[in-house]
Amino acid sequence: MKALNEQELAALFEALAADWDVRVPIRLHDGTRALGRPGEGPLALAGGALPRKITSVFFPQMERVFTAGGGAIEAPAPGAKPLLVVGFTAQDLDCLEFIDRFFGEHFRDHPYFARRQGAATVGVSGRCGRDGAMLKIAAGKCDLELVCDGKRYIAAARSEAGAALAGRVAGGQEVAQAELDALQALSDALPRDDEQLIAAAAALLQQNKVPDEFWQSVADRCIACTSCNLCCPTCTCFEVFDRSAGAARTDRWRMWDSCQLDGFMREASGHNPMGAEWMRTRRRIHHKLAADPARWGQVTCFLCGRCDEVCPTGIGIKAVCREMLARYGGR
Repeated sequence: MKALNEQELAALFEALAADWDVRVPIRLHDGTRALGRPGEGPLALAGGALPRKITSVFFPQMERVFTAGGGAIEAPAPGAKPLLVVGFTAQDLDCLEFIDRFFGEHFRDHPYFARRQGAATVGVSGRCGRDGAMLKIAAGKCDLELVCDGKRYIAAARSEAGAALAGRVAGGQEVAQAELDALQALSDALPRDDEQLIAAAAALLQQNKVPDEFWQSVADRCIACTSCNLCCPTCTCFEVFDRSAGAARTDRWRMWDSCQLDGFMREASGHNPMGAEWMRTRRRIHHKLAADPARWGQVTCFLCGRCDEVCPTGIGIKAVCREMLARYGGR
């Protein structure tokens, strides 16, 4: 294995762009971080989870699904190169694993897999969180993992595709397995308080121990900005609409939807089974902690932390779970 600094990694990603559609975390002019292409801004691997959900690379906010006309249906052409996406945290990779299931089981979502198929994922972990905090090591859920020792990033291959990527590394310093093992031990020792919090709150909801008045009290603080849905890597709701493409052709598009909007479930008749705001607020959290475990066999909040970061009124999922347990955890 080799350890590389950010300058060496930046050169690697620029070289890989000849064969891949590479997306990497970059530093924007205002100091924030976002996904971009190599050269669009300084490489910015450190800092934890990117503010925008990284799964949007495969499930974008708005996309054309197909064009219909002349008795034929035409799907958008796939990209010329497969995607290589850098910057997943361990929690992001858990989210990606779930939405792969969501879009692949029961009915295969072709627009999603047109991007996801053949893509390579690169995780970022180790001592590169905010202010050098330790980020959990993902191990087997990505193709290549960049594990930071505080100064350099150890390039650890996690799949055959990852080994091929690691084989393109030029420069860097050889490191022993013992160095990676030491970082893994630090990762294994990270606190698991948030996991216990979510599990306890999920148990309350699954046992129907949280009354409606609780959700009303939370909904009273919601301003329906939809930031929680827009930043959540496992939110998959969308609406569809059609646009004229000229010459008797029609484009069908889809765009992210939010369960916090009052029209989320409104029917053509005007009836809305979730017309009250407290019902939609309940759905946002009940869905991930109770409904999804019943359907998918797992809680689908993977603690990426984004909703608690962005919520302007302090009702991200962890904050609501703490309040829920404080009120009803002793029942």
